[in-house]
Amino acid sequence: MNKELKFAGWIVGVFVVAYWLPLSNTAVSGAILEAFKLLQWYVRNHTLACVVPAMFIAGAISTFLSQQAVLRHLGPKANKVTAYGVASVAGTILAVCSCSVLPMFAGIYKLGAGLGPAAAFLYSGPAINVLAIFLTARVLGFDIGVGRAVGAVVFSILIGLLMALIFRHEEQHRINAQPQMPADDTPHRPLWKTSAFLGCMVAFLVFSDWFNPGNVVVRTNDGGQFAAVTLQEMKDEVMFQLQQDWKGQVSGEKVTLPKKDIAQVEEARTWVMSVYHARWYLAGAMGLAVLWMSWRWLTRDEFKSWMTNTWDFAKMIVPLLFGGVFVTGFIGALLPDKVVAGLVGDNSLLSNLVASVIGAFWYFATLTEIPICEALRKLGMHSGPMMTLLLAGPALSLPSMLVLRSIMGLKKTVVFTVLVVVMGTFTGMIFGYFFP
Repeated sequence: MNKELKFAGWIVGVFVVAYWLPLSNTAVSGAILEAFKLLQWYVRNHTLACVVPAMFIAGAISTFLSQQAVLRHLGPKANKVTAYGVASVAGTILAVCSCSVLPMFAGIYKLGAGLGPAAAFLYSGPAINVLAIFLTARVLGFDIGVGRAVGAVVFSILIGLLMALIFRHEEQHRINAQPQMPADDTPHRPLWKTSAFLGCMVAFLVFSDWFNPGNVVVRTNDGGQFAAVTLQEMKDEVMFQLQQDWKGQVSGEKVTLPKKDIAQVEEARTWVMSVYHARWYLAGAMGLAVLWMSWRWLTRDEFKSWMTNTWDFAKMIVPLLFGGVFVTGFIGALLPDKVVAGLVGDNSLLSNLVASVIGAFWYFATLTEIPICEALRKLGMHSGPMMTLLLAGPALSLPSMLVLRSIMGLKKTVVFTVLVVVMGTFTGMIFGYFFP
């Protein structure tokens, strides 16, 4: 009955929006177009390269990792130092966005991982990104880069501990209600094979979703040129953030150019870009290794179970991600950068709270939060709210909240979101006080 009420609620919600949406308003119609542009960018740049591999990893976790192994290392009775230590630095390996970490979180949580370590992993996966930390220090300042690195690690551990404490009774009931599999003294395959299989899948994800910092020099067909950061590439257009004044628009503003008007885009020459251009060769090698191991090591029933679990995660997660990205694009078009910068111009409680809430609900692809913060700083953003945005932004988003609700329930999702917002707010105020 509850499922039917939810379905009816969605139908009524869509009906009300479609009935009352003022399409004649240019701001609203423009926001709808921007929402579709963001969704197209997400589908073209993140779905196949990041979300789909993450689904297969989640399905493999559910299929091939034993419940005893997960409980032993990440369960409620696991060694706290080991469990939270591993979970809090997971992002240094994964380097994925807030949406792409969800399938893996769902996989370990489904197998019985404690809420605390799982929540620490959920935060750290997108928040602790080695390249993002170094790029933050180079672009926004050494103090902000160090503060982000330390804050992200401490955040993940504290959020995990608080989630485990707040929901300790509910989590114990959840663990007790799960069917306990008998201990298997003679595993079907050696641990090194399972580790190699999952490791190659994670390596595929790392390479396929390898980040492009986006620093470019754009030359247009009319002879002009400008330095910029590439924010979004759609089918027919590219959105850039200016790094210098150009044709009456100041540095930090966003411009969208049709591809037919662009003569050349010259990328910065770095080792990161070298890996980026070779990413599909590297990912392809990992993919071939996974195919070979699947053929040689997996039984027909295991492969079928893996595909079934992967499809179950896809049905649960993908529709919510697409819907959340669309809504984020719509709201974002109605909230210009100048308006946001005007709300975060000092280090007050309100400014940091605004930055934390915006960061928590916004969708930031890997590394895009850095040029966005750079532009907001040029418009007057204070260092405190900037730190708040860097800590709250990458770890959460509206699309990820919608998915989290289906994985661990509304109450836990709300508490996780509130913890991120509150901790981000006060951390930003402290940082802004000492580094104004």
